[in-house]
Amino acid sequence: MNEKPLLQLTGISKAFPGCIANDDIDLEIAPGEIHALLGENGAGKSTLVKIIYGVLRPDQGRLCWRGEEVAIDNPASARSLGIGMVFQHFSLFESMTTLENVALALPPQDLDQLRERLETTAHDYGLTLHPDRHAYDLSMGERQRIEIVRCLLQNPSLLILDEPTSVLTPQETDTLFTTLRTLAAEGRSILYISHKLEEVRSLCDRATILRGGKRIDDCNPAQETAQSLAEKMIGRRVESAKGHTAPAAYEVRLKVTDLSVRSDQPHGTDIRDVSFSVHAGEILGIAGIAGNGQTELMNALSGETGPPQAGAIEILASDASQMGPMARRQLGAVFVPEERVGQAAVSDLSLVQNSFLTSAFRMGFVNHGLINWPGVGQYAKEILDEFDVKATGVDALVSSLSGGNLQKFIVGREILQSPQLLIVSQPTWGVDAGAAAAIHEQIQRLISAGAGALVISQDLDEIFALSDRIAVISQGTLSPPRPAGEVTTEQVGLLMGASRSISETASHAHA
Repeated sequence: MNEKPLLQLTGISKAFPGCIANDDIDLEIAPGEIHALLGENGAGKSTLVKIIYGVLRPDQGRLCWRGEEVAIDNPASARSLGIGMVFQHFSLFESMTTLENVALALPPQDLDQLRERLETTAHDYGLTLHPDRHAYDLSMGERQRIEIVRCLLQNPSLLILDEPTSVLTPQETDTLFTTLRTLAAEGRSILYISHKLEEVRSLCDRATILRGGKRIDDCNPAQETAQSLAEKMIGRRVESAKGHTAPAAYEVRLKVTDLSVRSDQPHGTDIRDVSFSVHAGEILGIAGIAGNGQTELMNALSGETGPPQAGAIEILASDASQMGPMARRQLGAVFVPEERVGQAAVSDLSLVQNSFLTSAFRMGFVNHGLINWPGVGQYAKEILDEFDVKATGVDALVSSLSGGNLQKFIVGREILQSPQLLIVSQPTWGVDAGAAAAIHEQIQRLISAGAGALVISQDLDEIFALSDRIAVISQGTLSPPRPAGEVTTEQVGLLMGASRSISETASHAHA
């Protein structure tokens, strides 16, 4: 490019004890460019972005802003230059309004004037906001708009977005992309971090790919395929998830009838009159935006929150409604909750000890009150080997694993028990393309062996890649499941923000 870079990084290195996070990385971002930063978990993306935003200082290397070398000592220093960031996890106060949350991030000013600026900025960029609505009453897409508008009110020249579409419907994603293209047309630059490679291909002008802390490649994403980008990221061939053939026997593995559950969270979502079934040899996918009752449904199915308020849960033809989690497991079910640490795993226990938590009786590790620890250790090693979990060994603490490796460990721990029913929420949340493909393949293999699976996910690509039938959870109600081939992502996306049935949406779409 002939134009002087807005931001130029040269020879950036950053090490932590036992780990070189960034190793001599160069990066250039041009004015008006939408630039993707890609890499698998642990590739160094987060460290590099934190250096750009002033959260971390590099051990070596130079940062130049508009051609001048700068030291970015903290986020305030970054913002003063014109660098803004919208993090993956929103930093909003639930009990405050949109206007109050925006005001907190800006210098003190008259609220009436700020309201006018907020409404003007939101309107100019197609980001509808309601200044007086409280954060707890907003969808994930609306919360993200607050973060973006709050950033734009600081007039950034470079906007960093970390996994911005992970909680958005397809329609909200389209709105976001329109906004980002408008910003780029004004000469602002975007640094875009995402695991969703088709989005990167359609949106971004260039991509820098990191692997193992090093810069591996720069490319034009539009000239690549999602698979070729993934293979650059992980350094090996990626196999896509292969379909499975349902066995002739089509027994019901899970039957839920008129289930109602009262949420135990302050701003949770009650489940109301939910009914569905999962058969042997099939995957039922439940799509939905976070906060629409997924957690409550998962906890009710696993038995963690006790008997339901109303309705019945049958697991392998046994009434499990009054059973606790271990009794439900002994029927032949396994569960992978969304919350990794604290619910699925204990951070200050070893992988061996965590292997034992859910597999003790199914795998025969307890006999006459004695624990067969060598057997548990071998099982833990099998999980690490079979699911390519990067760890120093089976005695490593859970807290030492990256989020992606912990997810692989938890999914592996459950699948290797050869269950008849798998219930999993967000199976590939936060994992890279290679790990996601491996987890999908293992789920498909389990289903091909005759198990049934319920997959709850916010990722529509995942839902459509895995599912035989699809339903949508919205505001605690569930749409009737429909064959995956009979619905589109647009129809499912519309349902993710409403509680109409897929058939109603389909009729409306063809009207």
